[in-house]
Order: sequence, then C-alpha cells, then structure tokens
Amino acid sequence: MRISTVVPVYNAEKTLPELVARLGPVLENSGGDFEVILVDDGSRDGSWDLIRRLAEADSRIRGINLMRNYGQHNALREGLMATRGEVIVTLDDDLQNPPEEIPKLLGKLEEGYDVVYGVPERKRHTIGRRTGSAIIRLILRGALGAEIARNVSSFRALRSEVRAAFPGYRGAFIIIDAPLAWATDRFGAVTVRHEAREESKSNYNFRRLLLQSLNALFGFSIRPLKFASLLGFFFTIFGAGVLAYAVGRYLILGYSIPGFPFLASIIAIFSGAQLLVLGILGEYLSRMYYRTMGRPGSIVRETTK
Repeated sequence: MRISTVVPVYNAEKTLPELVARLGPVLENSGGDFEVILVDDGSRDGSWDLIRRLAEADSRIRGINLMRNYGQHNALREGLMATRGEVIVTLDDDLQNPPEEIPKLLGKLEEGYDVVYGVPERKRHTIGRRTGSAIIRLILRGALGAEIARNVSSFRALRSEVRAAFPGYRGAFIIIDAPLAWATDRFGAVTVRHEAREESKSNYNFRRLLLQSLNALFGFSIRPLKFASLLGFFFTIFGAGVLAYAVGRYLILGYSIPGFPFLASIIAIFSGAQLLVLGILGEYLSRMYYRTMGRPGSIVRETTK
C-alpha cells in the first residue's frame, strides 16, 4: 500500500524540516512505500526554496509551487489531484497535528471507512479560532447533512477513490469536506493528540473562519434559499394579517389606524425582509458568476519533479 501525504504550506520555513523528518519514519513503518507532497500556497518566506532542497535530497518528496495564495482548501485540492497512492493523508504544516498519530487514522480506515478524521482530544487554539471552527462545523452539519461534520478537521486519511469528486469543483469557493460528503457516507473519526503551536502564528483568524463558513453555507447548500422562501411566506401572512386588522378596524370603529410610526415600522419590516432575501439570492448569483467564468481554483507556477 502506497501512502500519499499532502501538506499545504504557507510561511512554514521554520516547521517544515522537523515535520518532514518526523513524517519519514512514521510512513515507512505504516506502509513502506510513500510520498510527501508539499504545496506552497504563495508563501512569503523561504518555504519554496526549502521544499526544493528537501525534494532534491529525497525523491519521495514532491513540491508544488502555486502562483499566489489561493487558500488552504484550494492548495489541498491541487495536492490531492497530484497524489499517486492508494491512501491519502492530509495534515497542516504547523506540527499541531503530530505525524506520529497517522497510524491511528490508517488503522481506523482499514475498518471499512472511506474518510477518517483525526479529532483533537484537546484543542490548543485561541478562543476566536475555537469559536470560528465551531461555527463552521455547525454550518457544515446543516449544509451537508452529514453527522460526521462535527468531527471535521484538517487531519484526515482517505481512500484515493474519493478524489473523483474533486475535478468538478473549480473556482475560488471550495471546502474540501463538501465533495467528500458527496462522494461517500462512510466516515469515521479517531481521537488524536493536538500539540501547541510553537514556531508560527495561525493564519486563520475569526474573520477568515467566518468567511469560510459562509462559503460552506452558500456554496454547498440550498438551505438559505429554503429559509428565504419561508421568510417570504411568513411576511405574506403577516402582511395579510395587518391588512385584515386595518380594514376590520375601519369597518368596526369607522376610522383607520392613526399615526406615521405604525406605517413606517411596517414598511421597514417588509423592506428589511426583502433586502435579506435579495442578499441571499445575491450570494448564490455571485458564486454562480465566478464558476461560469471558468477560473481555476489555483494555478501552479512550478513543480519539483
């Protein structure tokens, strides 16, 4: 069994040597034959030069240099499509996912699962990062209809067959776990260690995590459209009720509802609902627009071999 390991790299010059050094023995003991694909996602330090040196020193290491920073998931997709192994492992470049935990994922995968997530037993993130991650999991759980979404993490093991779900997902808006949820329903999870970040600062802040959650919601779910329909139906009933109340008051009491504040409040409520629905439709239209442009999610500048 050949194991392919994909690592998206961004400004990881300090952590890459240790990561690669720890990956080698683990993968040798797990399957013997392996490859490590390091995808430089537009790093601004010396990460790509380091990747080239690592690839020259070991033929089992391959490097992919992207033209600019396209985001972790686009870099992951590029690396996944370049793999040659029967089993693929993905992990971050910051050493918070210990390579020594990979055998746990592979062991769970052998039980018949197609995708296995490594769930941290204790997350060593900031409050903002934990909050953002919780929002993403909540949205993925509702958007994808997958119970396993609560265990989603960047530390995964998957069978190469599920890569067939990725070529059709082009463009800037991609969440790797969405095609996985479409490709299979055989998900598993195993508890792994999660080590503290030492050398670098996380590239994910609350804002970026929130944007990623919105991409998951509007890019891979029609639930916002259903919500917009229900909202329109609710306010139609509400408007009919207000009209009936105003007409009834006039017929019974002989005068209509007095006062500008009441009229202004009703107009504001209905206008707000309309703008919300238009905003939801706009989010979908913008994503359709970008996809019809046919822009690739990432462009490769060069590879090591």
